[in-house]
Amino acid sequence: MPDSGHAGLIGRTAALAGGHVSSRALVEEALSRIEATQPTLNAFRRVRADAALAEADAADRRLAAGERLPLLGVPIAVKDDTDVAGEPTAFGCDGDFPPKAADGEAVRRLKAAGAVIVGKTNTPELGQWPFTEGTAFGVTRNPWNPDHTPGGSSGGSAAAVAAGLVPAALGSDGAGSIRIPAAWTHLVGIKPQRGRISTWPDPESFHGLTVFGPLARTVADAALLLDAASGNHRHDLHQPPPGEMLPAAHRDPGRLRIALSLRSAFAATRTPLEPEARRATLNLAETLSALGHHVIEAEPRYGLIGLTQAPRGLAGIRDWSERTPDRVLLDPRTRSNARLGRMLAGPALRAARAAEHRLRHRVGAIFRHVDVILTPTTATPPPRIGASTGLSNSRTNQAMIASCPYAWPWNVLGWPAIGIPAGFTTSGLPLGAQLLGPAHSEPRLISLAAQLEEDLRWYEHRPDPDRFDGGSPCRPRANAGTHRSSGGSAMG
Repeated sequence: MPDSGHAGLIGRTAALAGGHVSSRALVEEALSRIEATQPTLNAFRRVRADAALAEADAADRRLAAGERLPLLGVPIAVKDDTDVAGEPTAFGCDGDFPPKAADGEAVRRLKAAGAVIVGKTNTPELGQWPFTEGTAFGVTRNPWNPDHTPGGSSGGSAAAVAAGLVPAALGSDGAGSIRIPAAWTHLVGIKPQRGRISTWPDPESFHGLTVFGPLARTVADAALLLDAASGNHRHDLHQPPPGEMLPAAHRDPGRLRIALSLRSAFAATRTPLEPEARRATLNLAETLSALGHHVIEAEPRYGLIGLTQAPRGLAGIRDWSERTPDRVLLDPRTRSNARLGRMLAGPALRAARAAEHRLRHRVGAIFRHVDVILTPTTATPPPRIGASTGLSNSRTNQAMIASCPYAWPWNVLGWPAIGIPAGFTTSGLPLGAQLLGPAHSEPRLISLAAQLEEDLRWYEHRPDPDRFDGGSPCRPRANAGTHRSSGGSAMG
């Protein structure tokens, strides 16, 4: 199976099951691609070279014995906010983090499905920003144009998939952190229903805002990874009814009522929608109409939903900052947010959680009239690398809200969303849109996204490897970079 970098998750599982390729060959190829692109893309924080090769050899023995599992022998990556036994979980931070003794529940399920986890991908400190840059690891770049960010906070996972280093990766989404990098790297990213994928050893993450979810080049690949990672630990606070998602990718969604929404929820920062991002979403609306769906202009009644998001997000930053070995090493903006989180962790946080039921009723009223909402994922194309370097906390937040005002309300509600490619700017930068649904509506969203994918065939567009396979390094700090779990030297 030569040059399988873009074969996809389902294609690789079929090739492995059919004996056309070995797991070791796929893992070796993934490790080679990671090493070749690390100086430019810098997608990985940790690379499990020795462990992954050993797991690949074990997978080949199981395949030869006739065993079949959904992901047996396939290399994937996970974001570095997810525990992998024997590896530290630094979540974008600097410092000497101890290795974890056990896998997180999501990783345990991925391994049980046969996946080989080749490494942990870069993320900004505590997942706060829609760019993946930091003093601990340097800069993660966009495979479509390395002068631009792949987004964040799942930027490393998105860059790894878009560049063909792995066929799919796990990310997390607390305010759009899967959907934003999916938009900016031409990928599919699913933010599932809260609790669909366990966040254990945390009963919930960021006070219910953050969920784990897949990034892939096709809807079916994303659905397969979602199925493999889904399920609950008995102590999870949120345990939605189980359901299989991959069949929905091969099912006609039927004729749906779709709301086209171009307004964002109220925020202190004005968020104009750039013309190219607007046009990309309108083009998708036209395609949906041509496919037989009834598209109308309608807006959810968000109200003051932002007042409930901030206490939960900032309290989550406070919680995570207390796990770091040396808080002095944190970005000053992180320390500022953690202080705010301590201030808001009492009555304000309790009030924010108590408001969620009313907000669901208010926002969810739109689903009496429509089945799905279509919105832009971001208001702008991906910014240039370093656009937020040196900014104060308040100016960083203003820039972040101005670029990414559309995704975070669905984190407050806990409902599913899927980010899909929506074309390119005239300069070749990717843009995305998102499909939003009410509680437990992942199958409908997946079916609709798959129908769009069949028509638009976005998976045929790939970044030019000459842009990122070689060239100038990302120049992280001297003691930062990507490390091999076997104890080897820095690669970055």
